[in-house]
Formats: sequence, C-alpha cells, structure tokens
Amino acid sequence: MFNLTAEELEKNKAVHTAKEIHQQPTVWQELISDLHQQTESFRGFIDSIYRKHDQVRVIFTGAGTSAFAGDTLVPELRKQNQQNVQFEAIASTDIVSNPTEHLFKDIPTIMVSFARSGNSPESVGAVSLGHQFIDHFYQVVITCNKEGQLAQNIRNDDNSITVLTPEKAHDQGFAMTSSFTSMMIAAYSIFTLKNFIGNESKQIIANAERLVDSIVDTIDEILKFDFERIVYLGSGLLGQLSHEAALKMLELSAGKVIATHESSLGFRHGPKSILNKRSLVVLFMSQDPYTRKYDLDILRELRAESGIKVIALTEKKDQEVEGLAHWTIQVNFEKEDLPSDFYLALLYVIFAQTLALKKSLQIGITPDNPSPEGRVNRVVQGVTIYDYRKVR
Repeated sequence: MFNLTAEELEKNKAVHTAKEIHQQPTVWQELISDLHQQTESFRGFIDSIYRKHDQVRVIFTGAGTSAFAGDTLVPELRKQNQQNVQFEAIASTDIVSNPTEHLFKDIPTIMVSFARSGNSPESVGAVSLGHQFIDHFYQVVITCNKEGQLAQNIRNDDNSITVLTPEKAHDQGFAMTSSFTSMMIAAYSIFTLKNFIGNESKQIIANAERLVDSIVDTIDEILKFDFERIVYLGSGLLGQLSHEAALKMLELSAGKVIATHESSLGFRHGPKSILNKRSLVVLFMSQDPYTRKYDLDILRELRAESGIKVIALTEKKDQEVEGLAHWTIQVNFEKEDLPSDFYLALLYVIFAQTLALKKSLQIGITPDNPSPEGRVNRVVQGVTIYDYRKVR
C-alpha cells in the first residue's frame, strides 16, 4: 500500500492513516449503497421543511476538517439555486464564540453538523445555541459515530435526523481522511437536486480506485525535492478545499512543514511572500473553462519563479499544463467529463492526503499520532463551553 510494506506501516505507526486514505473508494461504494435505501426518507424530511416555510437557511457546520467539508460543499449547492433555500457554511467554533452574528430567531434553520466522533464540545455547543436562538430549528447530524453525543441527543427529536457513514469511515488515525470525503458525499446526496446516486457516483468511484493506486510513484518522485513549505491554491470551491489540503500537511507533519492555502487570484496579494527555494506549490485546477483561465495565469507566473516546484492537478491530460508544471496529476481516467469541480475535489483531496502521509513518514513523524506529546488531539480537548444565558 503506497509503496510501503505492512512492516513499515506498523513500525512507523501509520497503519490506520494509510488504510483510511486507501479505502476511500470502497467506503464511498458502501455509503452510496446505504444511502440508496434511505435517500427518499432523508429527502422527504428536508422537503417537508422547505414546504413548511417561505425561507430556510441551511447551515453546514463543524470544527476543523468538518468545517472545511461545508466550505467545500456550499458553493456547489448554491449554484443549483434552490429557490427559498440559502446554503451557508459556518464553523461551529464561530457559532459558539459569536452566536448573535450567525443565529437568527425568525429564520427557520436546518443545522447540518459534520462530526467524525460527534463529541467535539463546539459541535454540541453550536446545537445547544441553535435551540436557544432559533424559533424553528431543525438538525441533520452527519456522523461516523452512532454513539457520539450529537447522534444520541436527537434520538427522540422529530425535527432531526441522523445520517451515519459506514463504520470504516470512523477514522482511527489522528487526521480525518475517509471521514471527510464520506460526510461530504452523504450531505451532497441528500441536498443536491441532481441524481448523484447512479452513473455519477460510479464514475467518481472508478476514478478514485485508479487514482489511489496510481499517484504514489509520482508522489515518491516529488518527495525527492526536500520542501519545507507547501502552498495549496484553487479557485471557487477548490480554493476552499485547499484549506483542508494544507491542514492535512500541517497535521501529519506535526507543524514541521509550513502549510498554507489561498485562492489562485488572491495569492498575488501578499501571501505569495511565503515562497522560498524550498517551496512546493500545488494548484487545484478547475474544469470550468472561464475559471481555468485564472488558474493557468498563476501557473505560468509560478513557473517563472526560481527554485520553487509546482504540481498541477487537473481533470484530464492537458499539454499546456504539462509544459508549465513540474508534475501534473490527472484524476479523471474515464471518457466522460466530471459534472463539476465538486467531483474533482473528492479526487484532488486523495492526492493531498497521500502526499501528507508520505511526507510525514519521510521526516520521521508517526502519522497515526503525529503529536504524541498531546499538543493536539484526535478529539479536541481543553475547550470550555460557556452558558450564554448566564453570561448575558
């Protein structure tokens, strides 16, 4: 797996992380099979709320990687223009610290909580504040842990549903990998107006199966360049995905690799200052022909920089891109184009996860627990949730 023996994975405490990255196509298949049996019920719940109110907010929330799932998903759902529905992504950390900026009494709201464990204090706190602030408050809990507090708290709540990912998606490694993509797929399946559970899901799984085994040789070649900084760039929802990609490197390298993110256009406006001769830039290229022009512009500019190396991820083979990037990663091996950048995001992140895993091992970090001293933890610790009513 990833050009690593079972003994190497065991010795370097990377078994869980490697397996959880590699298993994603299989987990997606199991998830979609489960959703196929339940989607009508889930959508019926959502549609009943839409019919009941003239206006509905749908807030995707979570902390860290769980928040980035919503950030990546919302632009795609907004494009589908669902009449009286406004999709937003707001981190649970922001809701908890500043509830009056995000929760409004008179606007019916569905809070969609992304949660691997379902026990993060901010996630539970955000829901509690939703009940306090909003007159018509509904919940969709998308979680990998049926025993988590979020799922348990709504067991007898008619205004809430729980959507469970397969047990395999309940990542045991420190970094969220298969849990991230599985929760995004679950949410998209429920809220999209398109028929995802069908040919489109088969297409994305087929590409993921091929990608997860084909990228490792290129990644091993990339790692010959001893980078100390990495920048992820993208436009639109791929710019949002770049936040998660950078976090994976930061987490799995225990902060030894400086990792940041920015939009393709925004990078010139100051953040480009981070580049030095040991920098790697990864560009998530859009398949939208208009947006792609801006991605190509920054790719041309970066290639002219001295010392840095550039990786371009793109849907299909592209001679111009291959001539500009030091390495080019193709993610769609099928004849048909993928429907949108959201589908690319699911494939692009597999590359980012795998690169972070391999870099972690290269610099002597244990990926399953990159912070054994406890600076950061698999489920966040040390958070105090204050009672809003008592403070006020």
